[in-house]
Amino acid sequence: MISALDISTSALVAQRVRLNTISGNIANMSSLKDETGKAAPYKGRSVVFQTDNSVSTNPGVSGVKVDSIEISDAEPIYRYQPQHPLAIKEGKYQGYVAYPNIDMTTQMVDALEATRSYEANIGVMEITKNLGRESLSIIA
Repeated sequence: MISALDISTSALVAQRVRLNTISGNIANMSSLKDETGKAAPYKGRSVVFQTDNSVSTNPGVSGVKVDSIEISDAEPIYRYQPQHPLAIKEGKYQGYVAYPNIDMTTQMVDALEATRSYEANIGVMEITKNLGRESLSIIA
């Protein structure tokens, strides 16, 4: 029964990282500079999960962990704004400003999915706790 709680806990931790990543994407949807102050649009991030065999019960039943946080290689969205201070000065996109290629709808759907998964795992933990309590009351 404790391993079932460990599996759900691993999923809660993984989904928390996912929600933090999504909120970072939403917060930086209009960020046009990198950490150094150079004109470079924010690149969206996504979480990659991996099976965590160190947290398992029966064969085939394992926990989950964050394998990596990937940075998107999607091309920025270019908007023609020649008077903007961060407009590209020369080349193919002269006069355009590069904006992050992050879709709010996709981010919100991902956040909703992560929230539902989080809630489901809390439900599993509650059921596991109740089963343990009922088992102890039968024995006692």
